[in-house]
Amino acid sequence: MFIPLHDRNALKHIKRQYVTLGLIAANVITYAVSTLLPDAAYELGVYGIGFIPAVVFDFAELDPSLVLVPDGATYITYAFLHGSWLHLGSNMLFLWVFGDNVEDAMGHFKFLFFYLACAAAGALMHGLVMPASQAPLIGASGAVAGVVSAYLMLHPKVRVWVLVLMRFPLPLPAFVPLILWVGQQFVMLLIDGDSNVSWGAHVGGILAGILLVLVLRRPGVPLFDRAIVTPKAVETIRAPTETMATGPWAPRGGSTMTAGRETSGTPPAGKSPHWGR
Repeated sequence: MFIPLHDRNALKHIKRQYVTLGLIAANVITYAVSTLLPDAAYELGVYGIGFIPAVVFDFAELDPSLVLVPDGATYITYAFLHGSWLHLGSNMLFLWVFGDNVEDAMGHFKFLFFYLACAAAGALMHGLVMPASQAPLIGASGAVAGVVSAYLMLHPKVRVWVLVLMRFPLPLPAFVPLILWVGQQFVMLLIDGDSNVSWGAHVGGILAGILLVLVLRRPGVPLFDRAIVTPKAVETIRAPTETMATGPWAPRGGSTMTAGRETSGTPPAGKSPHWGR
């Protein structure tokens, strides 16, 4: 549908988005290492750290030789393994464009918790939709979907440059492409439940992002771009010939997402993989 390119939404509370950059680096390094592995070793990784609903919900048992982490840990570990450079790149592009401002609104540690919680919520929803699936789920789309919905809650009016239909760059208010993307995930979950795309993981991440941003954002950080609180670290310079209003509120200046994919690893014969968008 669209590809996010850039937003002009300056950081207000942090100097740099260290967690966002760290998550991108972790995903890129993990995938780069996986490309160097033999196919058998990569398959071991997919089954060993991928989220397999039938195993987690005790409908099936994973061969002991494939177990790398406890079942409960796969609610998070699956989000750090991707099936292709395109799969990885689409997820990381969304995280790059939208993650910094969500991290800014929450702070570093809360944002890390938020990201991992959205990944877990995506896995849980995928499991609830397909509880007997033996195909491993991998990819960061659940977590990234949470970042997208949190950004929508925080900055719907900020203009985001998006590439529409893969060819037309347009600056649009964030709520236009993001609401369309969020709506698409819910519609596809209802009408395309047998697809190899894990729409459930996307929806789980979206719902978690909406709920968690309400409680994890910094005190005083507003929703829906209603107002911007000037951080204490920013000093206001008064012009000698002007009279300036006092108080913590400052007027907001003008500011000038195909989605991340969720894929499953190669399933056993007869099992359909799940891809995200």
